[in-house]
Amino acid sequence: MANAPDFEVIAAVRNERVVNKAAAVEIPALPAGSGDHAGAHLKHFAVGDISANTDWSSALDGVDAIVHLAARVHVMKEIAADPVTAFRRVNVEGTINLARQAASRGVKRFVFLSSVKANGDSGTLTERDTPTPVDSYGITKLEAETALRAVSRDTGMEVVIIRPPLVYGPGVRANFRSLISLVRSGMPLPFGAVQNQRSFVAVDNLVSFLITCVQHPHAAGETFLISDGHDLSTPELLQHIGNAMGVRVRLFSMPHWMLKGALNAFGRKAVAERLLGSLCVDIGKARTLLQWIPPVDVAEALRRTVMAK
Repeated sequence: MANAPDFEVIAAVRNERVVNKAAAVEIPALPAGSGDHAGAHLKHFAVGDISANTDWSSALDGVDAIVHLAARVHVMKEIAADPVTAFRRVNVEGTINLARQAASRGVKRFVFLSSVKANGDSGTLTERDTPTPVDSYGITKLEAETALRAVSRDTGMEVVIIRPPLVYGPGVRANFRSLISLVRSGMPLPFGAVQNQRSFVAVDNLVSFLITCVQHPHAAGETFLISDGHDLSTPELLQHIGNAMGVRVRLFSMPHWMLKGALNAFGRKAVAERLLGSLCVDIGKARTLLQWIPPVDVAEALRRTVMAK
């Protein structure tokens, strides 16, 4: 692999059929979009449910750095009697258990994928802001960050924290997938007058930044907000999706209050916030401290997303 960094990738995954033991399985290749790593062989270990009791020992042999992506994310139809405790079990207790085991096995660096939700839920955000999470997901991500810094102080293991906004790419689901389906349908959409701005990050750009944070000496001990570096309004996002598909996007204008009221009336308050509200991140720190530039522009990233099978 020309120009590929000199490291092997081992993935630890949750597999409900394999609980409390790890089985090495070879995967044919990394997914498309992995840059210089595409086509490389890797191994994964099934570790079962992630909690304070997960045994990671078999997955940590010879590991120098960990990129921790697993989390309990937003649940559309919450069934847990105590959602905060359910989020905390995975996002905090599970993360810190892995970090402590990693440090005891000599892992040098722990890269933690947190969330912009740890920062806040609106406005233009920077790493200098006082965090103001508003939901269980954001609260527990921030708690995990705080606990990881304590582990780092106690053990010397380097910790890097990354707070991405919405991540999209081939296979994206939930609301982003719904937008793609709406554009593909050709039906008129009532977002012509929306004047918001939102940050997103393509999975290819996120992978690029994760690799940078594994390798770059100046990443240690830092927290980064990350995005594509090109914020979009909802009408601009829809037009980009349409351009990628070769589909004409039909937009008409509806008053903001009416559109918000209609979405709220159908129990889609969170959707209204994402489609109508603004949430932008400043990636200046990543650019200046790590000299990182998103390698894939928005138009190409959306083309890859909508063209994926």
